[in-house]
Amino acid sequence: MSRVGKQILQIPAKTEVKLADGVLSVKGPKGELKKAFKSVVEIKIENDTVTLHPQKKDLATSALWGTYASHIKNMINGVNNGYVVKLILDGIGFKAEVVGTSLNMALGFSHPVKKEIPAGVTVASEKGTLTISGADKEAVTQFAAQVRALKKPEPYKGKGFRYDDEIIKRKQGKKAA
Repeated sequence: MSRVGKQILQIPAKTEVKLADGVLSVKGPKGELKKAFKSVVEIKIENDTVTLHPQKKDLATSALWGTYASHIKNMINGVNNGYVVKLILDGIGFKAEVVGTSLNMALGFSHPVKKEIPAGVTVASEKGTLTISGADKEAVTQFAAQVRALKKPEPYKGKGFRYDDEIIKRKQGKKAA
């Protein structure tokens, strides 16, 4: 039994949740999200609540039950509050700026690095901090992980991208003899 799947999800005011042909659409003040779900888990929408029930009792269906509940909860939260990930860029001469729909970065390589910003994600850059936000949790966190992977923080000086709440374990450098 899934503890996450058993929960009854509340639909806040000003939020619409509809299920048609296996595609769940959630519409709220911050946007609209759509996601396809398999029919192995029954999704019921009634009286401002969403409940999920597995169609059969096996391991795969039980796993999808909790996963689907988590996805729906993230969709409802995303269209109402949105998601924000902050990345901090440390290093002399390292910079990142938003130009149109791309993110241009100088990361200490011999060439500038450009990364396209996906639809539904907004990026703000100010003084060594990138603020990535949007309604879709998967898109926001995936883009943040891709940007961080371009220049991960190194343990000696801490240069590179790190999450706002991430702690870099520092190593001691060479000792003078």
